[in-house]
Amino acid sequence: MKKLPLYLQIIIGLILGLVYGIISAAAGWGSFTSDWIAPFGTIFINLLKLIAVPLVLSSLITGVASLSDLRKLSRIGGKTIAIYLVTTTISVTIGLVLVNTLQPGEQVPVDMKTQLQDTYRDKADSRTGSAQKVKERGPLQPIVDMVPSNVFYSATSNRNMLQIVFVAIFVGIGLIQIPKKKSKPVLDFFEGLNNVIIKLVDIIMLMAPLGVFSLIAQTINKVAGDNLGQVMELLGALGYYMLAVIIGLLIHMVVTYTCLLKFLTKMPIQTFYKGIAPAQLLAFSTSSSGATLPVTMECCENELGVSEEVSSFVLPLGATINMDGTALYQAVAAVFIAQTLGLGLDLSAQLTIILTAVLASIGTAAVPGAGIIMLVIILEAVGIPSAGIALILGVDRILDMMRTVVNITGDASVAVVVASTENQLKLPIK
Repeated sequence: MKKLPLYLQIIIGLILGLVYGIISAAAGWGSFTSDWIAPFGTIFINLLKLIAVPLVLSSLITGVASLSDLRKLSRIGGKTIAIYLVTTTISVTIGLVLVNTLQPGEQVPVDMKTQLQDTYRDKADSRTGSAQKVKERGPLQPIVDMVPSNVFYSATSNRNMLQIVFVAIFVGIGLIQIPKKKSKPVLDFFEGLNNVIIKLVDIIMLMAPLGVFSLIAQTINKVAGDNLGQVMELLGALGYYMLAVIIGLLIHMVVTYTCLLKFLTKMPIQTFYKGIAPAQLLAFSTSSSGATLPVTMECCENELGVSEEVSSFVLPLGATINMDGTALYQAVAAVFIAQTLGLGLDLSAQLTIILTAVLASIGTAAVPGAGIIMLVIILEAVGIPSAGIALILGVDRILDMMRTVVNITGDASVAVVVASTENQLKLPIK
């Protein structure tokens, strides 16, 4: 019997998790799900996070060192950052056009506005406090934060991924500058480590269907609790807002990325989406670009034919600074909250949203829920009360899953484009 492809196994796990989650909420099995189902999802995410830092460090060092020419590194880096900025700007613009067209904030009943603000006031205050700390930092603080004072401390948290990227590039540049005879032992070590990590990814992915099942079941459990009726009421009230975000994400993923691939590469669209499917499904269930990174890299290299040299540079960088889905969601959410509160936003305010959302997406951590903190900064930049985030917190987790899919799809599409322009794309033979 032919073994099912990994993406189909993950889809089955996702569907079963969805069915079980609904049954669990309806039957009142919340405690059982938290105690006996959710831990498997947590273990799965922890395993992926466990290998993320050593994978980025080893693959990026070997990738940079193999370039043997700093001009080539700067060329790849320049292309990558330029495309990331362009796609993020496009995503924010799409979001603003949709939210101004659909006007979802006008559809929320007055009593539901009050109920949402009362229910999520404490969470909103917590996010506002976190955002205030971020806001108080100087304009160059993100650059300062990128340069660690202790590499071992940086490696202790996946939130410091940008620091790891910096260290890896720095070490790789150092290896280029010394004779090959002296750099070879160091390179051999990191190449060996990279091979081990790649093999560990294969082993961890054997657990993917079970992990996805657990994560989806727990997500529904958290959102619904033991009251499905409450969930349906919430979805009904915020349906237009969710619709605006989802349509925007679909347009950006289907149109923007498809155009990138069609006009700048020879990669068949079907091949791309089939190859990246396991990473997309994993991103949907984990809501974390960082946790999905090892799988994204494996899919790009093995299924899409992107060279390790390009993937090891473009993808870790993308997981930290390229958040197209998050930026689009932030734009829609900001205008939605303004509409709901009866606050008008002129053209200058919406241009401010574009600029702030693009910059905020660069600083958004690749972990679940980080986008909501950056949203507070965007709201305050255009004079919208930050307490307004209470209106959207109830459905944020659902939308977080979807925007993470767009985030990693954007990373992969840019990796394919950069590899193609550098003649480092080996199209898969199907």
